[in-house]
Amino acid sequence: MTDRLAPDWLTARPIAHRGLHDRNAGIPENTIAAAEAAIAGGYAIECDVQLSRDGEAMVFHDAGLGRLTGTDGLVRERDAADLRELTVLGSAERVPTLAEFLKKIAGRTPLVVEVKTRFDGDLALARRTAEVVAAHVAADGGPVALKSFDPAIVGALADLAPGIPRGIVAESHHDDPAYASLTEAQRHGLAHLLHFSESRPDFLSWRVDDLPNAATHLCRLLGRMPVMTWTVRNEAQVRLARAHADQMVFEGFRA
Repeated sequence: MTDRLAPDWLTARPIAHRGLHDRNAGIPENTIAAAEAAIAGGYAIECDVQLSRDGEAMVFHDAGLGRLTGTDGLVRERDAADLRELTVLGSAERVPTLAEFLKKIAGRTPLVVEVKTRFDGDLALARRTAEVVAAHVAADGGPVALKSFDPAIVGALADLAPGIPRGIVAESHHDDPAYASLTEAQRHGLAHLLHFSESRPDFLSWRVDDLPNAATHLCRLLGRMPVMTWTVRNEAQVRLARAHADQMVFEGFRA
């Protein structure tokens, strides 16, 4: 079921969701400043990557640029050099490439990278992310893990990034518009981990409000597979995370 590559560092520290961001303090999500704040706080970091038009992995959550940069269009419609000039949420922070992000972190804390997906079979972002991470690890750059909501991407990473821990991000319900292209059978498969023979994850990352559930319980019990849970924002969710997961991905407070 799994190669059991998940190392102890993966769940050793609470994981700051998109870095330890604080908009009121001028520290936007998925920026170098958010990474530095997480490191200063003693946390691991989670970030997201999207693909630029010219094939670069950019540290950015949304497919569209509007919410975070006030600019029209999609990340995939801009070249990396153009995206790197955009400021985030009116701050001095700019959109970094994954390579820049890793270089700044410099192995000071673990990083968990979510490879975004449109569930369309395109592996270009997974390939580029794997290349960047492999170069970072080869240079003794520090601990990195990869994850995605897309089982095809997680499965492909076994070959694209051998030796790098990889995880599936999941939830029990799939009514979000991000899943609009999926059939009911596919959504059922995601909710019940029926893709394990394809994805072969080393760890799970499950939505906190869907805990506890059979999938995560059995993976921890029988598969000895660590479970992190997202996104923890309040005390009730902290209690769920502590009872039913091995570590939390949190935001809006200091864990």
